[in-house]
Amino acid sequence: MRQVQIYSRKGCHLCEEALQTLEVLQKELNFEIQEVFIDGDADLEYKYGEQVPVIQIDGQAHDFFTVNPARFRRSFKELQK
Repeated sequence: MRQVQIYSRKGCHLCEEALQTLEVLQKELNFEIQEVFIDGDADLEYKYGEQVPVIQIDGQAHDFFTVNPARFRRSFKELQK
């Protein structure tokens, strides 16, 4: 099954909104969501810092801050090829 990673911080309202959008898209596109909290992980905090949420599809960078459903669908289908 395909994987979508969301790099988040605790208490991040943008992260919560992005996760909710991904959960809706998950029903349509059939993928697993892996939420990774960067809090306390120096490497991830350095890499993603204030850009969270960061979304990856099958380990490939997709977007950050928000999830645009139309753009996510396109990327999800293109990366499937």
